[in-house]
Amino acid sequence: MKYLIIGGVAAGASAAARLRRLDENAEIILLERGAYISYANCGLPYHIGGVIPERENLLVMTPEKMAARFHIDVRTESTVTAIDPTAKNVTIRQNHLTYTESYDKLLIATGSSPIVMDLPGMDPEKVFQFWTIPDMDKVQAKVDGGAQTAIVVGAGAIGLEIAENFRRKGLSVTIVELAPQVLPTVDQELSSYIARELLNSGIALKLGRKVTAFENSNTYCAVWDNGEKLPADIVVMSVGVRPNSELAKAAGLTLGPRGHIVVDEHLATSHPDIYAAGDVVEAIDPITGGSSAIPLAGPANKQGRIAADNMVGGNTVYRGSFGASVIKVGSLTAAGVGMTERRLKQQNIQYYKIYTHPGSNASYYPGGAMLHMKLLFAPDGKILGAQAVGAKGAEKRIDVIATAMACHKTAPELAELELCYAPPYNSAKDPVNYLGMIAGNILAKLSDSIYVENLSPEDLLLDVREPEEFEQGSIPGAINIPLGTLRNRLSELDSSKRIVTFCRVGMRGYIGERILKQHNFHCVNLAGGMETYLAMNYRLPDTQSVAATTAPQQPQQSATPVAADKTIDVRTMACPGPIVRLKKTIDTMAPAETLKVMAAASFAPDLKNWIKNSGNALLSLTTDSDFLEALIRKGSGDNSTSPAQETAKNNDAAMIIFSNDLDKVMAGLIVACGMAAAGSKVTLFFTFWGLSALRKDPAPEVPKNTISRLFGWMLPRGLHHLKLSKMNMGGLGTKMMKGVMKKQNVPTLDELLQQARELGVQFIACEMAMDVMGLKREELIEVDSVAGVASFAAIARNAGTTLFI
Repeated sequence: MKYLIIGGVAAGASAAARLRRLDENAEIILLERGAYISYANCGLPYHIGGVIPERENLLVMTPEKMAARFHIDVRTESTVTAIDPTAKNVTIRQNHLTYTESYDKLLIATGSSPIVMDLPGMDPEKVFQFWTIPDMDKVQAKVDGGAQTAIVVGAGAIGLEIAENFRRKGLSVTIVELAPQVLPTVDQELSSYIARELLNSGIALKLGRKVTAFENSNTYCAVWDNGEKLPADIVVMSVGVRPNSELAKAAGLTLGPRGHIVVDEHLATSHPDIYAAGDVVEAIDPITGGSSAIPLAGPANKQGRIAADNMVGGNTVYRGSFGASVIKVGSLTAAGVGMTERRLKQQNIQYYKIYTHPGSNASYYPGGAMLHMKLLFAPDGKILGAQAVGAKGAEKRIDVIATAMACHKTAPELAELELCYAPPYNSAKDPVNYLGMIAGNILAKLSDSIYVENLSPEDLLLDVREPEEFEQGSIPGAINIPLGTLRNRLSELDSSKRIVTFCRVGMRGYIGERILKQHNFHCVNLAGGMETYLAMNYRLPDTQSVAATTAPQQPQQSATPVAADKTIDVRTMACPGPIVRLKKTIDTMAPAETLKVMAAASFAPDLKNWIKNSGNALLSLTTDSDFLEALIRKGSGDNSTSPAQETAKNNDAAMIIFSNDLDKVMAGLIVACGMAAAGSKVTLFFTFWGLSALRKDPAPEVPKNTISRLFGWMLPRGLHHLKLSKMNMGGLGTKMMKGVMKKQNVPTLDELLQQARELGVQFIACEMAMDVMGLKREELIEVDSVAGVASFAAIARNAGTTLFI
C-alpha cells in the first residue's frame, strides 16, 4: 500500500508516524512545501521574547530524524500543484523539477495561512506575517536589528503572544483591534481582565480601530480609520487565518461555505481514497450538530492519527472538537471551551449564563488568586461553553468542563464531580462544583438570575454586603442592608418593586434572594455580583501612555547564584505587615548579607519602591501565579545614601491624630508604619479625641475634679474601645470590621501600635489637649514626650509630609 501525505507539521506528521506504526511494509511519502516538517508553531512567539532561547528547541522532528526513525520518504521543498483523483496521482514541483507521484490513499493536511491584507503603503521590510519558522526568523532579525516600536494588528491569541514577547524585548508596543475587545475566545466581560493585564505590562490598546493604510514620510506610520497615525519600526499582521484548500477545490472535492474541506466522521472527503485533516477541514460540531472549523494544534494532531487509522482500513470516529484553548497573558491565564455568548446569540441558541469568582485555592493557604469563570448552558442543562481567567488554575477548570462536555454531563452534574482537593490547589468544593450548584439552583427555580445588561431603572438594588464594603463603592442607586440584618429590616423594602440582590461575587446575594422570596418579595439575584458588574462596565482609559522603548529595569544579577543568609515568608500577611517584617529583618542583618523574601505577587510594587528608597540591592525577583521570591542584599544599592541626602526635600513625615474612630486611627497607624518602613522618620501627634487611642485599659486611679472625671467617663478607654466612624450599628459594625480584619490577616490596633514603636515612630501627646480633657500622663501608654503645638510645628516645618487624621 502506498500512502501520500501533503503537508507536515501537526496533522501530516502525526498521520505519517501513525501509519508506520500500523503498517511496517507500507510505502509512505510525506510532501512538504517548506523546509520544516514538524515544529512547535505555538512556541514561535516565545523565541522572539527569549523565553525559548534556542531556536533548535522548536524543531520537534527533523526530516532526517523522521526518515531514520519511521522509514518515511520525507520530501521537503516539494510543492504539490495538482491532485488527480481519477488517475490517483499528484503533480509535484521540487526546485525546477516537476513530476507526478501515484497513491493508493491520499491525506490532505495543507493547514491554513494568515489572512493577508492588501493595504496601501505596505512595506515588506516593515510589515510581516507570523506563522512559520521563516516568518519568525524575519521578525527576529528586525527586532535584533534595533526595532524600538511595534504595532500588532489583531488581538487574537497569536497577536497577544507576539505583543507580550515584543514588550519582553523592550519594544514599545501597541495592539490595534477592529473588535471592541481582545481575545475572541472569551466574552467581553472576561476579556476586560486581559485588557487590564496588557495595559499594566505597558502595552497600549486601540480597540474598535482599523488599520487602513501605511505611510512612509519621515517615519513609517500605520494609519487608522479615524485618521490617527502611529509610527512603527515593525508591524505584525495577525487578523485571522484561511484554509489552504485550493488543491482540494481544483480536484473537485466538496468544500464548506468558508472554504474548508468537508469530511465525514472518518475524516474521508467526498472522493474515495482521499482523506483530510487539520486546519484545512471542517468537521461536525459536537455542540450544535452542525459543522465547525477549529484551527488548533490539539485537534489537528488527533485528526492526523484518526485519519491514518482509517486509511489502513480502520473504523475510528472523529467526534468533533469543542475548541478547548488556553493562552498566557502576563501573569494571567485565559482558557475557554465550546461556544461563547457572542456565538450563541449569532446562532439564536437559547441559553443561561452564570458567573463565579472564587479563589484558586483554600483562602487560608498562601498564594491564592481570584478566578473569573463563566458557564453557558441550555435550558435542558446541556453545557454549551465555559470560560475562565485568572492567575492560577484557570486551565485546570476548563479542562474539567471540557471533559464533562465530551462525556455528555449536564451543567448541574458538575456539582457531583469528584475532584482532587488539597488547600494549595482548591477548596473542598472546587469552583467547577460551584458552577454546577448554581446551574442546578437556576434550573430547579430555586434562584432567578438577572444579568447586568438587563437591570432596569425601576429595580430596587439591594447590596447585602457589609457597610465597609458598601462604602468602597456599589452600583449607583443601590441601598445597603447587610445580609446578617436583612430578616430584621424587611419593613424597609418596597414590596411593589422587583428587588435585585447582589454582593461581591453572587453567593451572599443568592442567600438574600432566598430569604426575600420566602417572605413573598419579588426578588432576583444579580449574576456574578459586583465583580461581574464592574467587568461588564470596564472601559479602557481615554489616554494610554505607550511604554518606553527600553525594557523595564531588571534586578542586579549575580554572576553566580547567591545563597540567602536569612529567609522570611510574608505571603499571608496583610499591609503593612510585609514591609514592616522586611524592614525589621533587614535592620538585624549585617551589611552585604542577603535576605530571601517570599510574598504575594501583588507585593512586587511595594518591594521595588522600598528597595529604591532603602539603599539596599535587589539581586533577583521571580514572580509566578502563586507568589514572588526576591533576594535582597543589605546595602550596595543604587541609593546607598538616603533620599534626604540626595534631594532637597526631606522625607520625614508628621501626622496629627485628631480622631478617636477605629478606622481613622487604624489608617493613621498603617500609613505611619508603611512610611517608617520605607525609611521616613515619622512623628504622630495625638490631640483632643485622638488621645483616646493612647489611654491605658484599665485606667489607673488618679486624683481628678468632677469635669475631668466626666471627660474620662465619656472618652473611649484605649484602643479596644474605639468604634467605627460610620455604620457602627451599636457596636455590631465594629465587631464585623474586626472579624474581617482577622480573616484577612490585617494587624490589630495593638499590633500596629507595637509595629510603629519597633519602627521608631515617635509618639507625642498634646499637652494642651490633655489639660482640656483632664487626662494625666499616668493614664496614657508610654509616649516619647508630652509637648505643645510649638514643638509639633517645628517638627512639621522640617517634614516633607504633614497629614491630619
